[in-house]
Amino acid sequence: MSARLDSAQPYALGLFRIVVGLLFACHGAASLFGVLGGAVGTDGGTVSAGTWPGWYAAVIQLVGGTLVMLGLGTRAAAFIASGSMAYAYFKVHQPEALWPMQNGGEASAMFCWAFLLLVFTGSGAFGLDRLFSRRTAREQEQEPAAREAAVTA
Repeated sequence: MSARLDSAQPYALGLFRIVVGLLFACHGAASLFGVLGGAVGTDGGTVSAGTWPGWYAAVIQLVGGTLVMLGLGTRAAAFIASGSMAYAYFKVHQPEALWPMQNGGEASAMFCWAFLLLVFTGSGAFGLDRLFSRRTAREQEQEPAAREAAVTA
């Protein structure tokens, strides 16, 4: 049983990455464009462009969530997203009360830890990171052979 679960791990991680990235991007889209119910914590509106920290957080959510969902630059995007959620938790939610259930910071805490996990695990299956890394590895393998052929020619 353990071997089966271990072999499915990259696929489960890939699906986890896709869902977390999609949910994060939806938060950003809601805040920036008023879709999907509008900005979280407002009456369905959007955050004003350039306002700190709301607008910047929404851009990180939309762009970072999309990159994580696609598995493109996953580790870097997840690192920035995790940091933005840590900031949100400690600067916005935690001063209100100690526990996430009391201060409304459950989503910030969960996103922070989920993205931190992706920093260390990478994209898993179905990510564009793997597609590009395979191509790069293949090109690097062929490069010495191409140089050798050029020298002998």
